[in-house]
Amino acid sequence: MPGESGTKSSTEEREIKEAVLITPSSQTPSHVLSLSSLDSQLFIRFTIEYLLIYRPPPPPHRSTTTTTKGTTTTTITATTHDRNTFTARIKAALGGALVPYYPLAGRVRAPPDGSNLEVVCRAQGAAFVEAVSDISVSEFQKAPRYSTQWTNLLSLHVADVLRGSPPLVVQLTWLADGAAAVGVGISHCICDGIGSAEFLNLFAELATGRRGLGDFKPKPVWDRHLLNPTTSLAVTGRRVLNRSVAHPEFNRVQDLCGFVSRFAREPLSPTSVTFDQKSLTGLKKLACSTSPQRELIKYTSFEVLSAHVWRSWAMALELPPAQTLRMLFSVNVRNRVKPSLPDGFYGNGFVLGCAQASVGELTEKGLGWASWLVKKAKERVGDEYVRSVVEEVSSESRANPDSVGVLIVSQWSRLGLEKVDFGMGKPVHVGPVNSERYCLFLPVYEQREAVKVMVAVPKSAVGKYEYLIRSPS
Repeated sequence: MPGESGTKSSTEEREIKEAVLITPSSQTPSHVLSLSSLDSQLFIRFTIEYLLIYRPPPPPHRSTTTTTKGTTTTTITATTHDRNTFTARIKAALGGALVPYYPLAGRVRAPPDGSNLEVVCRAQGAAFVEAVSDISVSEFQKAPRYSTQWTNLLSLHVADVLRGSPPLVVQLTWLADGAAAVGVGISHCICDGIGSAEFLNLFAELATGRRGLGDFKPKPVWDRHLLNPTTSLAVTGRRVLNRSVAHPEFNRVQDLCGFVSRFAREPLSPTSVTFDQKSLTGLKKLACSTSPQRELIKYTSFEVLSAHVWRSWAMALELPPAQTLRMLFSVNVRNRVKPSLPDGFYGNGFVLGCAQASVGELTEKGLGWASWLVKKAKERVGDEYVRSVVEEVSSESRANPDSVGVLIVSQWSRLGLEKVDFGMGKPVHVGPVNSERYCLFLPVYEQREAVKVMVAVPKSAVGKYEYLIRSPS
């Protein structure tokens, strides 16, 4: 499901200093690895693009001695941060991280027989770029002015990983005020959010020297076969689909209002709203007071916040009351399948939860009802549900989510991205390179319980959306 963005390109100045391939720092296996059925889904054949912003590091100091009227005074003055040393450390750490995560230095391909995707592991390398930009760190305290404003902070955009491009791209950009940006593009076919965050934390810890490869746990685990189909018909060789489990995320719905063409035609305006702990507590109280269930229901922050965003988005778009809408969100299945996936599994260990309602229902029935839909969608995901998704996406039809009436919510706020420290402290901003129609829940610097909501909405709806998102009802 492509997220359309504005056509305006970045106007910030950016100079590329270096662009190289980084290979694993020691010998790695040379073979072909099969990806799982979940890894091979059509809708995740894209690159996850992270943007981490770091304030200027405390500079090293030197002593200078001056003499005034016979008195010797020692003055501590700051020297310029040694960027070359820092860059060399980052490159060495990347080479080290690519040893246990060597498939990220390979290349993804589709086999001729149409089966699951594969990774050809020959230590081909990941891309590393060093650049300089005139953007300042203060730019990231608010939403970008347009969707692609920060696109130069990840210069190599891999549109199709199946065409031989590196599945991992890292760009270190020195900003105007001594700060730094680290842009990361990582193939969604190889890693999900949890897996990519585990890789980035290992990469960062190697850069600082806090831990070595031997100290890092859990060790990366491939084991993609654990999420492949297990049933088939002996005679025809065709898979048996479990039709007893409903999957509304794969159903087609009628487009009553030109939904898809509107997002393709109209420029999108990025928005960014932060919900602190007090705001989230208020949403939970409102959801409980308007819940359709008489028994006391305890809602999570994700359930109430995603429901609130969904309702605000739906009402702001002013769609027909009969239009069916769906909110899709990732559900981590590592501990929902039987047996559980092993620690260190960094492939796509998620399926889509799906909450569905009409515009009229979302508008009239309140936050509690929408939160209840999200909760029920999460609760449906168990071992049987996951196995049936695997069967659906592996079938001849290659089940794929529709775009009509869909809002996709992705929770980056609990992945551990806020801890990724390359030696300049924790990132003061974590977000996407480009702001698109996907809704992201992001961590907030030094506010552990807070969540920043970023989503781009059609320009004609942005004013109403920002009013509604700040005025829960």
